[in-house]
Amino acid sequence: MASYLGRRQFLATLSGAAAAWPLAALAQQPAMPVVGYLSAHLPGASAPLTEAFRQGLKDSGYVEGENVTIIYRWAEGQSDRFPALATELLHKRVAVIAAFGNSAALAAKAATTAIPIVFSSGEDPVRLGLVASLAQPGGNVTGINTFATELAAKRLELLREMVPAATRVAVLVSPNAVTSEPTVRDMSAGVRAMGLQVQVLNADTSREIEAAFARLARERSDALFVASNPFFHSRRVQIVQLAARHAIPTTYAQRDFPEIGGLMSYGASVTDAYRQVAVYTARILKGTKPADLPVVQSTKIELVINLPTARALGLEVPPTLLAAADEVIE
Repeated sequence: MASYLGRRQFLATLSGAAAAWPLAALAQQPAMPVVGYLSAHLPGASAPLTEAFRQGLKDSGYVEGENVTIIYRWAEGQSDRFPALATELLHKRVAVIAAFGNSAALAAKAATTAIPIVFSSGEDPVRLGLVASLAQPGGNVTGINTFATELAAKRLELLREMVPAATRVAVLVSPNAVTSEPTVRDMSAGVRAMGLQVQVLNADTSREIEAAFARLARERSDALFVASNPFFHSRRVQIVQLAARHAIPTTYAQRDFPEIGGLMSYGASVTDAYRQVAVYTARILKGTKPADLPVVQSTKIELVINLPTARALGLEVPPTLLAAADEVIE
């Protein structure tokens, strides 16, 4: 009887140890890090950009669902949603916040001084107040500068080269965007230097975009400059269609516009910027501090021209523009 009881006790002890072993092993494994993804766009509209971010993580050793979790929050073109979305990510205990767009980055910075933030910004991040300097960001924030406002003057020059007879240029801006004031300022300086007149059109909703084009037609502007803005990017199909309907030569900051029928774009590769944000995110996950990562200045600047759209507008694309283009859509 004693031998039987002893055997039962031994088996019970062995069974308990076997059950506890997986729990102990699991406890020794590091928890999967969580990355917060804060975007101004719509999920479907920005799918290629999201994929570029995932690819950048993968190239750095992190695969979503295997050794990293990504929690997505989308403002869907409404910048006033960012503070609440950033707070939601903090409650998810993310290890890093990847913030895409100026408003997203500013909201993330306002929400935390502890959690690392990697941004993609079209405005000078020092002037915007995101970092102390490009070489030494300081604090918990670093990222990528895509020069959206800095390239405005050059984009205007290229538009003038495409439409040399233009004397009146309209600029479409979102008054609530942090880049609106510097864009209008740089544009105004550029048009004065070229002897042009500038017409500022404001739009923060789809209906206001329609109204802006109606006004543009009434006041007979010769060309249109669309400011870099997440909301405009989310409404790019509407804007490109309206530009075609009103037969107005238009320049954009991202190649997504000429790819769907817009006339031309000039700006930093947004896809490359998303990949760069992912690379910095991975470095932080591996232990590097944001303060030790200098702000990356985008070097991949693209000029894209849509030839069928130019022909439809009756424009003869100068050979110099064709030679300078990184891509000519036939």
